[in-house]
Amino acid sequence: MARIFSSLRATIGAVLGDRYAVVLMIGAVVLYSFFYPAAYRHQVAGNLPLLVVDLDHSATSRELLRRLDGLRAARVVGQPPDLASARATLEQGQAEGILLIPAHLERDILRGRAGQLVLLGNGAYLGRASWVLSGVADALTAFAREAAVTQSAFMGPPQAPPVTLVQRPLFNTAEGYGSAIVPGVAELIVHQTLLMGIGVLLGTRRLALGRRLRFDLPALLGMALGFGAIGLLGLLYYAGFTAWVQDYPRGGNPWGQLLGGSLFIAATVCFGLFIGSFLASRERAFQYVIASSIPLFFLANLSWPAVSSPPLLVVLSQLLPSTAGINVMVRLNQMDARLADVAPQLWTLAGLVLLYGALAAWRLRDMPRTAALD
Repeated sequence: MARIFSSLRATIGAVLGDRYAVVLMIGAVVLYSFFYPAAYRHQVAGNLPLLVVDLDHSATSRELLRRLDGLRAARVVGQPPDLASARATLEQGQAEGILLIPAHLERDILRGRAGQLVLLGNGAYLGRASWVLSGVADALTAFAREAAVTQSAFMGPPQAPPVTLVQRPLFNTAEGYGSAIVPGVAELIVHQTLLMGIGVLLGTRRLALGRRLRFDLPALLGMALGFGAIGLLGLLYYAGFTAWVQDYPRGGNPWGQLLGGSLFIAATVCFGLFIGSFLASRERAFQYVIASSIPLFFLANLSWPAVSSPPLLVVLSQLLPSTAGINVMVRLNQMDARLADVAPQLWTLAGLVLLYGALAAWRLRDMPRTAALD
């Protein structure tokens, strides 16, 4: 035990004594906790430009325009005379959507017929187009209900709708992009900075010794504990302080987060030690890890559903600690999941700890000699 704790202290000392490791494993974690969420501070898009082609020119169409002016999601920036002109403006990137009000809309409503409206979006930017279309569609739905009540004054007494739909999001209560994406990216930031830090320190040690790295088992365990302590603090920092400052959903299952986060970091450390044993220099850690960040996030299937991914790719992605780790932390922290709900991911992480722990020991262990990082 004394040898393990000595190696742990030496590892933490090596991290604090290497400016590149400090910047990666501590500085980058803190910097990204403020820098990355800044792009999503508004959570939802607003005031997206909308074109309205009014071919009816009636009191009903003018009332509809007045309602659209009060939307947060969209603002009317022009009223082209025809659909062709509106489409040309949209293709130039000056608008995100088009609302076409056909001729005789008011007449059809007053005669009891179904009024028709055409809503078109710019498919080049799916996020913005989806938001402006959904916002305008909600306004049109509310307007249609009121128009139906007005029409019923001519046809008979108004009837209350048999069913009223009330939508309440359970977890992402703001329905914001930041609340949906940033928590998952935060786990990946900890994962990637930890891998780079381990790679940098192992690369430095390799250059100093001029040979393949070898550590005895207590030294290797102490190294893993040292790296794991730093990684777990970063993970809890994002799950707690950063989520609180940015007002993201948080605090769902704290004891579950501690268990899931410990397994996630343990798997990441073992994976990092194994991968780092192949790196010939400290610079290789930056090159390989940075290039893999975006693929790792998509392979986690947080923003891209697993059912839409190739089955073989989904299976292979389970060999990466980030896949199960991101899903575990997001579900436990943001979605108040129970341990039973994330049991498959927890078992996956435990299996990865054993797998990459054995591989790291095979690559780095040397029974008769060596020392820890110093």
